[in-house]
Amino acid sequence: MEGSYRIVRNPMYWSVAFVMVGEALVFRSVPLAEVGCAFFAFAALFVMVYEEPMLRHKFGAEYEAYCQRVPRWVPRFRNKLD
Repeated sequence: MEGSYRIVRNPMYWSVAFVMVGEALVFRSVPLAEVGCAFFAFAALFVMVYEEPMLRHKFGAEYEAYCQRVPRWVPRFRNKLD
């Protein structure tokens, strides 16, 4: 596994939500923060209900091993990345 997928399993969803909340802070916009939080909630639900079960079915033990090594949302930084 290369790039950001070594650090967190869903970097694209995570980064979009992070940018939206960052923009909300910059513009001091509560509605934009709410949209960012709603996006993240929808993405989390989509990942847990559809995406991960489909990947487990398609890739089996290989995907399970990946899930054990790499967290879904919150990065685990180590001295050396695998």
